[in-house]
Amino acid sequence: MTAAAERALQPAGPLAVDARGVSKVFGAGALAYQALRGVDFQVAEGELVMLVGPSGSGKTTLLSILGCVLSATDGQVSLFGEPLHGVTDGRLAELRRALIGFVFQGHNLIASASALDNVRLMFELRGVSGRRARRGAEELLERVGLADRRWHLPGELSGGQRQRVAIARALAGTPPLVLADEPTAALDAHAGHQVTQLLVELSRERGVTVVIVTHDNRIFDLADRIVRIEDGQIVPSPTLSPSPTQGHAP
Repeated sequence: MTAAAERALQPAGPLAVDARGVSKVFGAGALAYQALRGVDFQVAEGELVMLVGPSGSGKTTLLSILGCVLSATDGQVSLFGEPLHGVTDGRLAELRRALIGFVFQGHNLIASASALDNVRLMFELRGVSGRRARRGAEELLERVGLADRRWHLPGELSGGQRQRVAIARALAGTPPLVLADEPTAALDAHAGHQVTQLLVELSRERGVTVVIVTHDNRIFDLADRIVRIEDGQIVPSPTLSPSPTQGHAP
């Protein structure tokens, strides 16, 4: 492996994400499918990493394991030093709520709730209620440029605006880790770069670690580090690494 490839794979500093030897098998017997094959994946605190690869490579499966949505078949995962293996479902739910903000490809906003209420409800799930939750939601929506749309339902917003609401919701209560699954998939080039830049800026302001699953090379320049996965394994990809002048590491 070249020195450039090693830099693309290795984080620097204390780890927010530490996944070692992670495998995931779906099904059993003749129907078994191995989505991940002994993956080692580490992300430093405050880092923005893009996880790239073709469809079916295991990107979303790995993200779901990091997000406490799926359990690994084998291997170990820790978030900020907290192990995920061997803990109860209740504890996983607590960790997910306390540590992780999600930005979903399909937004996953509550269709019957306003933009403000979608964000406010996430504050409440993280233990912030009443006026503080509403004020925090209003401040985040203002920061993402949607203060004047706060009472609009998701169906009354454009795709880019819905994704901005999703980013605000993910950052409600300032979770230390944000996981984004193809956040630009339904957006044009300008809107996609704009939304990702916003996520970068907000994460930097709050010291949040970000992992973005994407195949969108239009946003690669915003990454601190790019890691490629193919056929369930992390592989060297020095040509995808952003140049030293493009990285945004703190």
